[in-house]
Amino acid sequence: MYTPEIAPVADSLLWSSLLAILPLLTIFVTLGALKWKAHWAGLTAVGVALIVAIAAYGMPVGLAALSATQGFAFGLFPIMWIVITAIWLYELTVRSGHFEDLRLVINVISDDPRIQAIIVAFCFGGLLEALAGFGAPVAITGVMLVAVGFTAMRAAVVVLVANTAPVAFGAIAIPIITAGTLTGIDYQDIGAMVGHQTPFLAAVVPLFLVLLVDGRRGLKQIWPLALVVGIAFGLAQWVSATFLSVELTDIIASLVGLAAVVIMLRFWKPKGGQDALDRMADEREHEGADAPDAGGASAAVATDVKKETAPLTGSRVFLALFPYLLVIVIFSVAKLVPALNDWLASTDVKIPWPGLHGTILNAAGEVSTSTVYNFQWLSSPGTLLLISGVIVAIVYKMSAKDAVDVFIVNVVKMKFSILTVGSVLALAYVMNLSGQTITIGTWIAGTGAFFAFLSPILGWLGTAVTGSDTSANALFATLQQTAAHEAGLNPLLLVGANSSGGVLGKMVSPQNLTIAATAVGLLGREASILRRVIGWSLGMLVVMCLLVGLQSTVLSWMVPGS
Repeated sequence: MYTPEIAPVADSLLWSSLLAILPLLTIFVTLGALKWKAHWAGLTAVGVALIVAIAAYGMPVGLAALSATQGFAFGLFPIMWIVITAIWLYELTVRSGHFEDLRLVINVISDDPRIQAIIVAFCFGGLLEALAGFGAPVAITGVMLVAVGFTAMRAAVVVLVANTAPVAFGAIAIPIITAGTLTGIDYQDIGAMVGHQTPFLAAVVPLFLVLLVDGRRGLKQIWPLALVVGIAFGLAQWVSATFLSVELTDIIASLVGLAAVVIMLRFWKPKGGQDALDRMADEREHEGADAPDAGGASAAVATDVKKETAPLTGSRVFLALFPYLLVIVIFSVAKLVPALNDWLASTDVKIPWPGLHGTILNAAGEVSTSTVYNFQWLSSPGTLLLISGVIVAIVYKMSAKDAVDVFIVNVVKMKFSILTVGSVLALAYVMNLSGQTITIGTWIAGTGAFFAFLSPILGWLGTAVTGSDTSANALFATLQQTAAHEAGLNPLLLVGANSSGGVLGKMVSPQNLTIAATAVGLLGREASILRRVIGWSLGMLVVMCLLVGLQSTVLSWMVPGS
């Protein structure tokens, strides 16, 4: 039996934390500063984590290696399974010739790229996050933006920054439900707490997207629309999470945000749309041959945005929208119909990881349940996307041979993405099961009342490592609860802050960087994407820390039940 030590190095929490953080520093330094390929950065970080686990924490070599294998398996399924099927669904629309029509349909709402970023990345991405999560929104909206004329790099950055505010309530509020299950706090209360934090992000994210697309010039021209959409989304989150339904919060907020766009455009026409299109065309031409096809989906559309002269017919509009409407319907039914949701969950196969399960104790002296691998062969969002793809292929009258060929080509293209995400999850499992992550968290939590300001950092850290707000809550929710009791703070505030801080770590997680890079055709350029988004991530994290700190003092009325 292996029991992780909190402070294995000289019995010092500080020195142990400095050692435990080495794997994280490795991946960010090699990826961000040294510009290594993401799969080499990930594999190197796994090696460092294994050395720290074995040499400093005394974890048996066999258990450390088995931890890495379980993490790698989780990276393959369900994480990369979701990404593979999401991009396969998109590739089917390209092979069938219907994807170009989607650009024209989006242009009917607005051909202004600044508004398209809000519609696709923020509103539609939020809806996908609400229903699927786990990387699917980044993959799907990334290729959609490339298809409407965005350069690959700009599309990747926009979708990563947009994928923030909805994440805490993603996949029908799974991160919040997980936190409630682990802490014993009613998840409805946790959801209400998060609903009093993330709306402040939602209110400004559309402004950031406009800034990313067209700089200060675009912000001056579009800010009324961006602010209205952000505030509408944020208010809907607040109201839904507090009074209606935690599970439906992002669905309601995304639809309200989209409605705000459509309604406002009926009464207000922004200036500068054609100028923004011209600048984007110039940027596309400049990027052109310099943008490598590293195996991503954008090679299929090749940023071809030539004007379509034939008018859109009703059937073309329907077929262009059909895959995405189908995804919404299938996920809504699967997640929101209790009987079907329960049945799908009952098909999951729990696999105690051979040689690992039953050999690791957690800090409470109990056998760790993290060593049970959940094989969601039917309930996984990836499988639901596969079913959607099969139906789309039939409706598009594609042969089985064509559909299978697209799938195989897609998997081959993504081989390095698969290796990267598998290695990142291997890193997360080694750090978690050896005790490295808890050491870092406990050290940060030892700051007393000031911890209220720092608590979102734990969520950020957990999501940056694992790529999942759910995993961040699984790692740190109970730690936040314990630290709150010891510091005389409200546990509900800090548990909520863990999830709210976690949403800001998603855009810098190597897993999500690889998903975005793969989707838009920039595999191998993850370091460049990281450098463009890390400032946004850290800047919003500082704001969240200040908000939570104030909610522990002068804004305590914002904590439910206060």
